[in-house]
Amino acid sequence: MTEAKAFSELNLSPAVVEGIESMGFKKATAIQEQAIPVILDGKDVLGIAQTGTGKTAAFLLPVLSKIIEKKDRSTVSTLIVVPTRELAVQIDQAIQAYAYFTDVSSMAIYGGSDGKVFTQEKHALTSGTDIIIATPGRLVSHLNLGYVNFSKLDYLILDEADRMLDMGFFPDIRRIMGFCGDERQNLLFSATMPDSIFSLSRAMLKDPVVINIALSKPPSNVKQGAYVVFQEQKLPVLLWCIENRKEKSMVIFSSTKQGVLKVYQSLLKRKLSVVMISSDLEQTEREKALNDFRNGQAKILVATDVVSRGIDIKGIDVVINVDVPADAEDYVHRIGRTGRAEAFGEAFTFVAPDDQIKFKKIEMLIGSEVEKCAVDEQFGPVPNYDPKVQTNKKRRPFKGKSKR
Repeated sequence: MTEAKAFSELNLSPAVVEGIESMGFKKATAIQEQAIPVILDGKDVLGIAQTGTGKTAAFLLPVLSKIIEKKDRSTVSTLIVVPTRELAVQIDQAIQAYAYFTDVSSMAIYGGSDGKVFTQEKHALTSGTDIIIATPGRLVSHLNLGYVNFSKLDYLILDEADRMLDMGFFPDIRRIMGFCGDERQNLLFSATMPDSIFSLSRAMLKDPVVINIALSKPPSNVKQGAYVVFQEQKLPVLLWCIENRKEKSMVIFSSTKQGVLKVYQSLLKRKLSVVMISSDLEQTEREKALNDFRNGQAKILVATDVVSRGIDIKGIDVVINVDVPADAEDYVHRIGRTGRAEAFGEAFTFVAPDDQIKFKKIEMLIGSEVEKCAVDEQFGPVPNYDPKVQTNKKRRPFKGKSKR
């Protein structure tokens, strides 16, 4: 494993390095080491990272370094939008610590305070405070009064974005974005990647670098592929895939127990060596099916996600996802059943039109596009792979670059 880099190696301002080292921090965490150079380079970032990974410093340190270099600091440079007053205060305190040896100014803006504090917040917003940390509702109250000018904003940062959307702040966030100038750099951090975050990332980010600390990557020795098909084509294409890999050991995942039964019965009719596991079976039946597959009596196991986590079966050559899993992390766990102990494995996923958005989210989270495999002409025309999220506002096309 490569040793973590020191903050002094990351091209940060010496004054910022002095500030963080004075707090006892010498080495960067994984997200800091990946995000800091990208942010310093001016690129938009989509960061998937849990609390406790060091993500606050990952965006604050490069932004502080760039603010120090600015010649004109007469307007707000950075806006950080957060879900709660507690997080706003916490980030403001972190700025004061990291920027101790600089002249960078900051102000936390949040609801629940009196008119005197509101006036202080107004002054901070209009007098060129470098960094504003704000909760959405309170900030919109200021924006509605007409004196806030974010047209020259350099950085718009959303932290804990998934939590903000869960709390119903999506309209406020869209309104805030409408007040910000177009030439800004955007940083979006979230612990998870639900549909709402995927939609927001496409609306907010331009050619982003995706940095994912929360999710493990698929094994490099697993060849991934996707068959883009209509729903009714899944079963015939699956049988065709199996026919070309008759001697291989494979696990076929379906997202529902009904889907498992349908696939299992279709394979049985073709006299294939197959067992199945679903919640409809008794525990003894599940154990027998698993043992028959483990010892080679059955070549094919059809199952729900009950098999995707925590069950170690050696020698699986192929994993096939008949359905795209709803959770991107389940995709990683599913295809991780093959490619064990550095052996070569294959993993294929059938992507129907209604699954394309979910599959695009998986590609974003694993940091790479999955090869779209050619479907044999005998199965007729297939849909194009063109995932789109519908919103009321036209948005830039998403073109993600992965940070490996």
